[in-house]
Amino acid sequence: MTQALVGLDVGTTGVKALAITPDGDVVASAEEGYGLSSPQPGWAEQDPEDWWRASQAALARLGADSPTIGLSGQMHGLVCLDEDGELLRPAILWNDQRTAAECAEIEELVGLDRLIALTGNRALTGFTAPKLLWLRRHEPEIYARIHRIVLPKDYVRLRMTGEWAIDAADASGTLLFDVANRRWSDEVVRALDIPSEWLPPVSESTVVAGAGDQQAAALGVGVVAPGTVSVVLGTSGVVLAALPEYTHDPHARVHAFCHALPGTWEAMGVMLNAAGSLRWFRDAFAAGSSFDELTGEAAACDAGAGGATFLPYLQGERTPHADPDARGSFTGLSLHHDRGALVRAVLEGVAYGLRDTLELLRGLGVEPTAGRASGGGAHSRLWLEIVASALGLPLERSVVDEGSAYGAALLAGVAGGTFTGAHEAVAACVRVRETVEPNAAWASRYEDGYARYRALYPAIRGVEEQDGA
Repeated sequence: MTQALVGLDVGTTGVKALAITPDGDVVASAEEGYGLSSPQPGWAEQDPEDWWRASQAALARLGADSPTIGLSGQMHGLVCLDEDGELLRPAILWNDQRTAAECAEIEELVGLDRLIALTGNRALTGFTAPKLLWLRRHEPEIYARIHRIVLPKDYVRLRMTGEWAIDAADASGTLLFDVANRRWSDEVVRALDIPSEWLPPVSESTVVAGAGDQQAAALGVGVVAPGTVSVVLGTSGVVLAALPEYTHDPHARVHAFCHALPGTWEAMGVMLNAAGSLRWFRDAFAAGSSFDELTGEAAACDAGAGGATFLPYLQGERTPHADPDARGSFTGLSLHHDRGALVRAVLEGVAYGLRDTLELLRGLGVEPTAGRASGGGAHSRLWLEIVASALGLPLERSVVDEGSAYGAALLAGVAGGTFTGAHEAVAACVRVRETVEPNAAWASRYEDGYARYRALYPAIRGVEEQDGA
C-alpha cells in the first residue's frame, strides 16, 4: 500500500477513496456518505465540513500511506470563507436552481455573445458565478464577509494540506474563467464586480492533482485525445470529447472546458436524467422490481419500442435545450404496449438524448471512432447495445470502471512523479475489456426514432407555452 496511488472523489452523495497500483489495479476502496439539504424547493446545499469528515473517514478506512492524493469532485459548488478561513454558510451545489434571475443578469451585463466567447459557456443556474450574485442580492451580510471562495474538492484540499488552489479544469465551470487562455477572465470578473482576490491561484490538473468529476472520469477511461469520446450513463448522461485546440459552440449548447491534460480542452454535453430516468420509472411504476428484471422485459420488445417515445426531461434539461422548464413525456402509446415496451422506450429515449450531444460535437469537428462507456447504466449489456446503435459507435468498457476517483488516482501518479504525464498514466493503467458493437438490424429504426424524438420537444414546448399564456 505504500506504493499505491490514491484518488479521492468528493461527490454529491458521498466521498469515494480509491487506491491503485502503478499499473492500474485497484487494491482498496472506501466510501462515506452524507446528506443534502433543500431549505426551499429547488435549492441544494451541503455542509463542507461533511465533505472533510467523510474524506478523513474514507482515507482512514483505505489504509493507504500516499504522499500525494489526487482529488476530483462535484463541479460548480460555491464555498465561501471569511478572513480567518472559516465557513460563512453551507455550500450551494451544482444542482441548485435558485439563480435564474442572476443568470439573466449576467448575460445582460456581459452580453450573451461576449460571455460565450470569453468563457465558452452561457450562464446556467448550476454555475458558480450566478451563486455569488445571488448572495450579493439576498444575503448581503454574508457576501460582505467573503475573503476567499473555493470549489468542493478544493475545500477538502485546503483542510488536508492548507493549500488554497484550483485547477484549470474545475475552474472552467465557474463562469469566471477564460477557458481558451486557461486563466481567470478579468473582463467577466470586472463586469460582475467580483473581487479578483477572492479567486484561488490556478494550476494545471497534473500539477495540483485535481480535476472536476467529469474531466477525471474521462481521464479514468482513457479519453485524452481525439478519436474516442466518453459516454457516461450515470444519474445524468454525458458525452465528452477531448480537443487538441480550443473551440466552442457559438450557442453554448455544449460546454467548453479545459481538460485535465495541459494544453488540451474538452467539449461536453450533459443531459440531466440518464440512468436517473430508469430509476424514476422503477420507483414510480415497478416498485420492488430490480433493474435487471426491467431490462430483461425491455429485451423482449423490438427496437423502436413499438412506436413509443420517451422524452427524459424530468427535471428540465441542459443539452441541447438549456430549459429548466422542459418536461418529460411518453408519446405514441397504444393498447399493445406493456411495461417492457415502456422500459425499452426509456432506454432508447436516453440514447437519443446522448445522440443530441454527439451531433453537436460533430458540428465542432469531433469525429469519434468509438466511445468509452461508464456509469451504472453501462452495466446493462442491452442498454449499451441500444446506445451504441443510436450513436452509430462501438462502445468500449474498461477493465476498471471506478469513475472519477480512478482518474484522480492517475493524476496523483502524475503529480507525484510515478508517471511523466497523463498519456503515460493512461497507457500504463487503462485497458479495454470488451466492445459492444452497434446492432445493424436496429439502425433504420433508431434513425426514425431519433427523428421522432427530435420533433417532440419543440411541439410539446409550444403546447406548454400556450397553456402558460
